[in-house]
Amino acid sequence: MSKTLIIAEKPSVAQDIVRALTPVAGKFDKHADHFENDSTVVTSAVGHLVEIKAPDDYEVKRGKWSFAHLPVVPPHFDVAPIDKSKGRLNAVVKLARRKDVGSLVNACDAGREGELIFRLIEQYAGGGKGLNKPVKRLWLQSMTPQAIREGFERLRGNEEMLGLADAARSRSEADWLVGINGTRAMTAFNSRDGGFFLTTVGRVQTPTLSIVVEREEKIRRHVPREYWEVKAQFVATAGSYEGKWFDPKWKKNPDDAELRPDRVWTAAEAEAIADAVRGRPAAVTDEAKPTTQACPLLYDLTTLQREANGRFGWSAKTTLSVAQTLYEKYKLITYPRTDSRALPEDYLGTVKKTVQMLAAEHLPGPLRALSAHARKALDDDFVRFSKRVFDNTKISDHFAIIPTLQAPGTLGEIEAKLYDLIVKRFLAIFFPSAEYLVTTRTSRVATAAGAEHAFQTNGKVLVNPGWLAVYGKEAQDEDANLVAVAEGERVKTADAQATALKTRPPARYTEATLLSAMEGAGKLIEDDELREAMREKGLGTPATRAAIIEGLINEKYMLRDGRELIPTAKAFQLMTLLRGLQVEDLTKPELTGDWEFKLAEMEHGRLAREAFMADVAKMAERIVRKAKEYDRDTIPGDYVTLATPCPKCGGVVKENYRRFACTGASGGASEEGCGFSITKIPSGRAFELEEVEAFLRDKKVGPLEGFRSKKGFPFSAELKLVFDDEIGNWRLEFAFGDDERQAAADGEPVDFSQQRSLGPCPKCQGHVYEHGTNYVCEHSVGAHQTCDFKTGRIILQQPISHDEVHKLLASGRTSLLEGFISNRTRRAFKAYLSYDAKEGKVGFEFEPRGAKGRPGPAAAAPAAKADDEGKAPAATKAATKAAAKAAPAAKKAAAKKATPAKKAVPAKKSSR
Repeated sequence: MSKTLIIAEKPSVAQDIVRALTPVAGKFDKHADHFENDSTVVTSAVGHLVEIKAPDDYEVKRGKWSFAHLPVVPPHFDVAPIDKSKGRLNAVVKLARRKDVGSLVNACDAGREGELIFRLIEQYAGGGKGLNKPVKRLWLQSMTPQAIREGFERLRGNEEMLGLADAARSRSEADWLVGINGTRAMTAFNSRDGGFFLTTVGRVQTPTLSIVVEREEKIRRHVPREYWEVKAQFVATAGSYEGKWFDPKWKKNPDDAELRPDRVWTAAEAEAIADAVRGRPAAVTDEAKPTTQACPLLYDLTTLQREANGRFGWSAKTTLSVAQTLYEKYKLITYPRTDSRALPEDYLGTVKKTVQMLAAEHLPGPLRALSAHARKALDDDFVRFSKRVFDNTKISDHFAIIPTLQAPGTLGEIEAKLYDLIVKRFLAIFFPSAEYLVTTRTSRVATAAGAEHAFQTNGKVLVNPGWLAVYGKEAQDEDANLVAVAEGERVKTADAQATALKTRPPARYTEATLLSAMEGAGKLIEDDELREAMREKGLGTPATRAAIIEGLINEKYMLRDGRELIPTAKAFQLMTLLRGLQVEDLTKPELTGDWEFKLAEMEHGRLAREAFMADVAKMAERIVRKAKEYDRDTIPGDYVTLATPCPKCGGVVKENYRRFACTGASGGASEEGCGFSITKIPSGRAFELEEVEAFLRDKKVGPLEGFRSKKGFPFSAELKLVFDDEIGNWRLEFAFGDDERQAAADGEPVDFSQQRSLGPCPKCQGHVYEHGTNYVCEHSVGAHQTCDFKTGRIILQQPISHDEVHKLLASGRTSLLEGFISNRTRRAFKAYLSYDAKEGKVGFEFEPRGAKGRPGPAAAAPAAKADDEGKAPAATKAATKAAAKAAPAAKKAAAKKATPAKKAVPAKKSSR
């Protein structure tokens, strides 16, 4: 009997499918990698198992990133296993090739990416050409058993999905072409003077970075302007109130966004207004009108990420991870990777059942209060059909995120927080609008000179909380309103004061506001068709935006400062380069708009895949040609003048595209400097402005992390500015522990009197201090060394703070640190640093599998630092393997002796 193989995207989904099908298809037997009964086999991927790759003849190896090997435009794309998933891939392929398997069901996530995952697996299983077995498509919006059974009752045919499959492949291959050629061309251009300056670009990541850079440029260009506000205190019979001066005749000036009706632009005028009204009577008019406020729409992933960032400070990545757990593990919410904020028009019955579940169930802990709101929604018949909530035209692949019929049990703190957020919005959307009474009071003061000045006071009273009751809001008491003024009553201007203020630059982006900007990037596009194509998409998808932001941070284009995202010097360098090479389309959302429009046409059979890919190939070739043929010494741009003078002649040091160079005493264009200059990107790491200022001022800086060798290997080092007698000028050089070596060589004692001890040495109980690129025991330096304890200030690109060293020395272990970068795989991993008394070294300690920030037994591996020549940090095989797999729990209690790790391979393409 022929069997059907169902391939899900994740193991948890495969288990859900088995549980849902068992009542109708019979009991399944569990095997190592699949479930099986008489008619059906169910297995799963773990996300992507294979990836597209160029044929071997077109693959450019590491160390050959030069223009001679570009552009890379292969005639077709092969598929290759992803190393970490080979075991799972082999198991799935073996099942797909079984002779008794006659048909396949694609049960990967509903959407373009899920389609791609399945199609690539099938292509690989068929030796690159597919298996030629019938294929059906399961399209799920919810993971409840009933929803899964209903999905299998209406499987989609393969022909129906071919347009989506073409669009999925084309998007993936197009991103590869632009990422590979753009990244390698810009890296080759920036590495012309030596070294390896990895410069990644991508169809989504680069426009996103451009948004952040443009905001930072506005902040830097902003010149604060002084203005004044005049506020007066008015006294009526019933009490006092405050009013702010404004100009009733003011009109908006499109050329000056800082003008406001309540701003006065000279101190003299502001003081004159205050003096003129002080002590004078005022006539009062009140204008009161009721207003309503409807509940915001249901959540899609981006709005959920945005709100969680604003309320809890969570990153977009964290919110997605928690939502995915609520969907996959607990089955409490519908599919979270959605860009829709509406529900299907036939979903009212399911919604009522969900509200009934919430009303009836004894919800755990802080969720308990939601039951009362659910009961009120049912008792008062709030849950009704509304086009605002139920609208098929507003749904793409998936509908809005709402709770499922599954009743919640005990949840972790962060899961409960997010579930609470989703349930509140789900209930609140059916409640009535909130009702306010808004009062605008105008107090007009006639001066002795016959002029009149107007002051405004605003009051807002919540009359009926409506949907806000779900969030704990109640109607306000009457005393929350403005102080009453009787009709015709003249109030007295008891006092008036002018306050000096300054205009502020626009705020930096947070993850919440950047997600909004990515989502609304289509609004920046002038072309109507392209703007419409991006209306529901924006830059990236809800599922990928978090990864795009994390990728920009990992590539050192941005850094987090609290909740703010700040672009680095490397980001400005990239934008200057792309503008100078006239490939600015890589920085604009129009590129994504154009692609989304064409991919949508392809999905509906109105555009051939071959035509789209030919256009993308031409674009990749143009990007390479622009970089390859650029023959001027510098790139035009908006460059800075340093505040610190030239270390040789005291002249003005200015920035150009590649260097910071002396331009003479006055810095004029006709003047020549003394010849002093340093590169802006030593060993592939761009100087930040404050770093280069400190470097010229102090003649040293660091240690800094993020440098790369000529072959792309990462290392950390201190930089020094030394005078070279041979060239008669100052030059930059790397220092790898020179302070320590010098102290050992000259036998002079090291003076730590100006430092605070970080704690007792775990070997000899001496004091530990910062020294050069390390933290060292006081007895390990100087003439009489009796101890050898030291540990790096930067380990695998993770800076180790004084606080963490103090914790290590006091308790034997640091906090869980998340910024280590594996030398072999270049992947980030998290670990504790702990002291191994037996080995006498500081090493890594990993979380046990499945732990959530809790310490647990794990193997320690010696933590490494850059050696004197900037070579690979030493790491044990256990540590390297664990870092590569991001998996904890090595088998042995202590790691083996440190051996050099394999050198890292630089990234071959950018993320989107």
